[in-house]
Amino acid sequence: MQRILPRGEIENLDHTSVPRLRLPVRASVFADRAARLRQLAPGNPAEAYLQLMATLVEAQQHALKAVAVPHIPPSRISVALAHSMPPLLASGWQREPVWREILQTLLTHMRQAQGVPGQALQVCDQLQGQLDNNPQAIEQIADAVLAGQVEESGSAAVPFVMAALQVYWTSLASTLSENQLPSASPFGVCPGCGSLPVSSIVRVGGREDGCRYLCCPLCAIEWHLVRVTCSHCEETKGLFYHSVEGGPEGVKAESCDSCHGYRKIFYQEKLLGVDPVADDLASLGLDMLMGEAGFARGSGNPLLWQQHE
Repeated sequence: MQRILPRGEIENLDHTSVPRLRLPVRASVFADRAARLRQLAPGNPAEAYLQLMATLVEAQQHALKAVAVPHIPPSRISVALAHSMPPLLASGWQREPVWREILQTLLTHMRQAQGVPGQALQVCDQLQGQLDNNPQAIEQIADAVLAGQVEESGSAAVPFVMAALQVYWTSLASTLSENQLPSASPFGVCPGCGSLPVSSIVRVGGREDGCRYLCCPLCAIEWHLVRVTCSHCEETKGLFYHSVEGGPEGVKAESCDSCHGYRKIFYQEKLLGVDPVADDLASLGLDMLMGEAGFARGSGNPLLWQQHE
């Protein structure tokens, strides 16, 4: 049985013994997510969408296996370490054309897969046309996706473009070692690429037992954050935990009375196959509950376009 530590004991832990990072496992990161989406889909109000995204995530794993690992200049890592900044910073990274090849692989998979809805196929066809005839337009969409500034008229393409960007950045992150990532970086953002976390997971087993990790939606790196700490503003008071009555155990939203934001926190002890993106996508009812209570979501899910102020 996992023992939940009270606040005072959490602060007194020797955090040097806690693994500060969990790096993506290239061989299985998307395969595990796809399997989790398939597991969560039956009976879920968003079942059809979860199944669609499972098909897309399966394509991500195929693309990740096939893609040549992009090159990370050693000088970029050295500069990032010197300034305690993420070395794969998404906002300043010059993407190599291989990311468009990844998108091509995803689109081909979706167009050949069984049971993909017509609307999704139409979006894939539109993206394919842009890839073939106007790749610069695809680059502009990618820039807007990473900046969170996609116009509503183009939001249907976001999960597909973001899926390709996830494969690209996860491929980059999978080549890094812990000592190539800053031990101190700006609070609340991924130490690898600077993205905001999609959710957090309290892990079980080994040195990670009972520790909370924030999860990057872009490069799949996870980083440790002391529990009972707002992942948005770092406040340690006025935090509350919410769940849907009758909903699955181990799914909560951590709200902060200081910044009026929230992020979901999942407990692996109750959800052994938990995935930060899949379980977040499957618990949209909790997002509705938090919105009705006046709390703003800290950041979106990469497979579901949600524009935030």
